[in-house]
Formats: sequence, C-alpha cells, structure tokens
Amino acid sequence: MPAILDTHAWLWWVDESAQLSKKAKATIERAQAHDDLWLSYISIWEVAKKVEKKQHVLDRPIDQWLDSATTVRGLHLWELTRSILVDACQLPPPFHGDPADQMIAATARHYGATVITKDQKIRDYPHVKSIW
Repeated sequence: MPAILDTHAWLWWVDESAQLSKKAKATIERAQAHDDLWLSYISIWEVAKKVEKKQHVLDRPIDQWLDSATTVRGLHLWELTRSILVDACQLPPPFHGDPADQMIAATARHYGATVITKDQKIRDYPHVKSIW
C-alpha cells in the first residue's frame, strides 16, 4: 500500500528528527523499500510558506533544501491533478478547513494511500487510513 507523508512528517523524516514516531519511521522505511513512498506537491508549498513566514528555519536556502529533500531515495511526488483539487473540496464530512490537509487527504483517497501524520484531525478522519 502506498504511503503519503504529511508535511511535518516529511520535514521530520528528512531532518532525522526525534519527533518522528518509531511507527511512522518504520512505515516510511517499509514504503521506501517497496518504492511506494509519496509526497504531495502541496507539501512543498507548505514548507516554502513556513519559511517565508519565518515559522520554520532551514539550514540552507529553500531551493537547495528542496532539491535535497525531494530527491531522497524512494520518495516520489504526486501531482495536484484537477481531480484531486476538486475532490479536496468535496471530501466526505467531517473534515476541517485546512486546504493543504484537504489536498493531502484527497490525494490519499485518490491513490488508496496511508497518510503518515501526527495531526489528530487527519488521524480521526474516518475516510482515510493514517498512521503515527
């Protein structure tokens, strides 16, 4: 089964942060080994936005960090297709109003992926499978 990283999980995984749970790390490693680890393009936007607002500090310029963080072995990028963008606005209720989370959930539903996330709102959403 494919796995999709929520933005914070991607950041913590790339930075080798202790904030990443053991279960999340094991799931990432398993998905990597099966060449089925994914990231939505919306996560790139989210990181760039956090850097812009000085909510997250990187150890190098954003373009260099992204070049490295998106080319990790076994990590693939899922496009934000028209279908996913529309589905993000039509998720079965209840889902909260964060547009990036909506797009990640819609992507997970579209591809039958498990979302790797600490976000309790996504984890409580009954229409996507998640793990932490």
